[in-house]
Amino acid sequence: MDETTAGHDDLLLRVIDLKKYYPIERGLLKKTVGYVKAVDGVSFFIRRGETLGLVGESGCGKTTTGRCIVRAIERTSGDILFNDESAGWVNIPELSNEEMKRLRSRIQMIFQDPYSSLNPRMTIVQIVGEPLIYAGMKGRAVEERVAYLLEMVGLQPQYMRRYPHAFSGGQRQRIGIARALALNPRLVVADEPVSALDVSVQAQVLNLLQDLRDALGLTYLFIAHDLSVVQHISDRVAVMYVGRIVELAETDELFLNPKHPYTEALMSAVPWPNPRLKMKHIFLEGEVADPANPPPGCYFHPRCRYAQKLCATEEPRLEDVGGGHYVSCHFARELALRGAMANLSTG
Repeated sequence: MDETTAGHDDLLLRVIDLKKYYPIERGLLKKTVGYVKAVDGVSFFIRRGETLGLVGESGCGKTTTGRCIVRAIERTSGDILFNDESAGWVNIPELSNEEMKRLRSRIQMIFQDPYSSLNPRMTIVQIVGEPLIYAGMKGRAVEERVAYLLEMVGLQPQYMRRYPHAFSGGQRQRIGIARALALNPRLVVADEPVSALDVSVQAQVLNLLQDLRDALGLTYLFIAHDLSVVQHISDRVAVMYVGRIVELAETDELFLNPKHPYTEALMSAVPWPNPRLKMKHIFLEGEVADPANPPPGCYFHPRCRYAQKLCATEEPRLEDVGGGHYVSCHFARELALRGAMANLSTG
């Protein structure tokens, strides 16, 4: 155990200064003229058994972060440390293909679109059973395990020989969840697992994920753009903006006491199911920063109504301002920002 993992046995995952850059190529010779900084120095940890919500606007890098963790794509730099029960702390990007094959059973992913993530030419028993066969299970044992998994996610095992087109969107996502749980993972990266579903079905799937977490001792990285969904399921929430985490805190603390202006603006857009309540929206000026050509200093400063000269020249660090509340803002300790409940009025 090295200094990056010493004293962190309660943690399951540590991401340290993760970066993923995509080269911009021009001309016949494909010369690299720059980089799109999809993920630009992200660091966080997840404790065993907790759910960390990762939120932000489309294109902020949250899905790329999740895919780097499961090594669906290779990171540019940084460490992704996983506390494996048998091998101890391992650095996922440095594992060989054979070592990563063994670790696949411990880390799984639930994908966003339940329509495109299931092979339409495979039956449900083939889809859910594929990782089991990959792990060496054969014959009747595969069908018995698939039947158990389908029951666990609320589906009837007798339908396992049907194809995905015979199921609704919510049922397909349940099939995707069953596939992710086939090998008893410890960490599940859920990439916007309810965003493609109807609102009524979203609640059912969220409740299912919570029940499975409690029953199986799972740990989630829950990626979403809907703050109300994240509030429902997460223990802590990390807010991303243009490839960086700008705020991270316990869920209640973040919603009641945001410290970053971008988080405050997101909170003002959270819908509340009460027609008597009027929202005090905060409208951000300008466009989201270009990850291929971000502004100097704080990436958010061109849109920030609290920005000062320092913000345009000096990059803020992600620092703990008290009680495990991390913020990347020069004036986090001075600003009095409005939380989600403060954005409501009855007038």
